[in-house]
Amino acid sequence: RKSTGGSAGARGAVPSGRRTPGDDQRRQAPRRGGSKPPTSASPARQSKDGGLKAARKDNERARERGGGGSEKPKYSEKAKEEGWVDLELIEMIERDIVDSAAAISFEQIAGLEHTKQLLQEAVMLPQIAPHLFKDGLLKPCNGVLMFGPPGTGKTLLAKAVANVCKSTFFNVSASTLASKYRGESERMVRILFDMARYYSPSIIFMDEIDAIAGARGGAQEHESSRRVKTELLVQINGVSSGDPADPGNRVMVLAATNLPWELDEAMRRRLSKRVYIPLPEPPGRHQLFKLNLEKVDVATDVDFDKLVASTEGYSGDDICGLCDTAKMMPVKRLYTPEVLKELHRKQQEGASDEELQAHEKNALEITWNDFQTALENVSKSVGQDQLERFVKWEEEFGS
Repeated sequence: RKSTGGSAGARGAVPSGRRTPGDDQRRQAPRRGGSKPPTSASPARQSKDGGLKAARKDNERARERGGGGSEKPKYSEKAKEEGWVDLELIEMIERDIVDSAAAISFEQIAGLEHTKQLLQEAVMLPQIAPHLFKDGLLKPCNGVLMFGPPGTGKTLLAKAVANVCKSTFFNVSASTLASKYRGESERMVRILFDMARYYSPSIIFMDEIDAIAGARGGAQEHESSRRVKTELLVQINGVSSGDPADPGNRVMVLAATNLPWELDEAMRRRLSKRVYIPLPEPPGRHQLFKLNLEKVDVATDVDFDKLVASTEGYSGDDICGLCDTAKMMPVKRLYTPEVLKELHRKQQEGASDEELQAHEKNALEITWNDFQTALENVSKSVGQDQLERFVKWEEEFGS
């Protein structure tokens, strides 16, 4: 195991490999199986930094060519070409954290109109109109905390913001940073923010932020956990202190938590915009039912106003579960064990899909009785005492 003591320029030091991107001060050992580094580096080799500075220069050259960043190579390709020692972590982040899922728009999210407006002001305006934040005219908000009960749409809101802003979306969970590469979480945080700057404009969404940025100084806190929190605070602070008009610094940190009162005070201060995501109001619940049932047949006896009144205190996720349960009711009525056995026999005899599905015509309609049964089986998941605690925290720390 290599000793970490002494300065990088001490006599008799073991020759090191290339430097880690974004961490030019720390010397890293050469990659296993790689070529032996020269004892004296040439000026060309010394100038080959492999860090964020080189990536930003590539970004600028791509913009000058008029490519708008489209000609820029993948960050992992650049790391592989230049032999960066953190290639494995870089490839993991591009594979598991950069979210390329289907685009989500605000129209697909029911209700939360006031919340959408706040996010547009805090997140979208600096990304879409960065000229307004030049020369200290306006100060952008580089950290937003969304807090509220589980299942209220915090992740969907973050994805919608990234889609509208045409930003690269980094979807980071506490479990990824804490356990996927044990002992390398601190390096992963640095690489994550370097990569976000490279792919700027970017949005780093950190779900369950309380799990990795809880209050420091507890008796059960591990040293490695404390270092990760410190590194995260440093990186977020670096984003907020950069020039908002710099295309390489358009990075926004969006965090979400169901337990805002467990956040570290320093993290709470850096996430200067704190937005409460409440349970859906009656109009939002009505819209949720319409969105979840738009592709199925609903009987005329279904009263949506009664459904809205019956789901007071339900989260958006609870309502989606309620609709899924109601959708299954006509399916269970139609596909009895006897029917399934008969259809299986026809399938074995070579019946077409059209023949197998012919009996479904007008038989999968959801009735009011189906919703009544679903309401008996799907309860709300958020208690009143928890809601009161969220309201109290918003009054004290909301912004």
